[in-house]
Amino acid sequence: MSGEVLSQNEIDALLSAISTGEMDAEVLKKEETTKKVKVYDFKRALRFSKDQIRSLTRIHDNFARLLTTHFSAQLRSYIQITVSSVDQVPYEEFIRSIPNMTLLNLFYVSPLEGRIMLEVNPTIGYAMMDRLMGGIGISHNKTESLTEIETKIISNMFEEALGNYREAWQSIADIEPEMADFEVNPQFVQMVSPNETVVVISLNTQIGEVSGVINLCIPHVVLEPIIPKLSVHYWMQSERNEPKQQETKAIEKRIMKAKIPVVAELGQSEMTVEEFLNLEIGDCIALDKPVNAPLTVMVGNKPKFLGQAGRVNRKQAIQILDHDIRGEEDGE
Repeated sequence: MSGEVLSQNEIDALLSAISTGEMDAEVLKKEETTKKVKVYDFKRALRFSKDQIRSLTRIHDNFARLLTTHFSAQLRSYIQITVSSVDQVPYEEFIRSIPNMTLLNLFYVSPLEGRIMLEVNPTIGYAMMDRLMGGIGISHNKTESLTEIETKIISNMFEEALGNYREAWQSIADIEPEMADFEVNPQFVQMVSPNETVVVISLNTQIGEVSGVINLCIPHVVLEPIIPKLSVHYWMQSERNEPKQQETKAIEKRIMKAKIPVVAELGQSEMTVEEFLNLEIGDCIALDKPVNAPLTVMVGNKPKFLGQAGRVNRKQAIQILDHDIRGEEDGE
């Protein structure tokens, strides 16, 4: 039997067929024990595990949120960008799936080798440009006749958004996105071989009343050096055991500015409550330390150093002589 989930009606029909003798339970058992052959298409080799695809989805969910904020501020309009799907397909299949004339932004992500393609549906690209130029966000489908000014405006608009891509990848790798080229015809772009596996992240984009799709095409060869970092286990472990350098410096800076009490203790003494109540001006209290004994310097109510009393610039002072053995024994 297949691994599909049966509905209640199908289960009832199956039990009825077995009870009436229309189906033989032994035959079903034999079919279950026979080996199943699964068809595998080598042209659609799965190079990424489900765990790695989930990590890529999380990264680009963050990228989609950053893009939403970026374009909303830049275009001063309602923008909503969300991840709709993350798939791994051959490069040739991706090229066939996009329009013959579209907006293709190619950029490097050093130190990783290779290029990433950001494909923007013309409906979205022209709506963005119209809004940027002061319009209401109307789309014009005239990709084939892009002027040099329109090409420059659209490419610059997405080049400025690449900083968000660097921020989205910060938890995995430090990359420096850099725009490499801008094209409108996919046939003129050959990033990898046709059968090379690529990850395609589709972003649903809503700009006012206009909606469309932005696709990110990432070849396997680009992500190959950091594929181990895409596992959830590595991600969670690195977040737990390796705090970010900025956070470490911030904590260290705050600790350095923290104030702690430092007290030079002349000595101690014990007396009864009656003696304490009978103390008067002029009475002397004998301490438990000789006059020539070093004083204990308390740091945060803990014995830390041994010192000797003196004077510096008409102010009382303590000169540090040595570490207090009690503090060293306590491991402080």
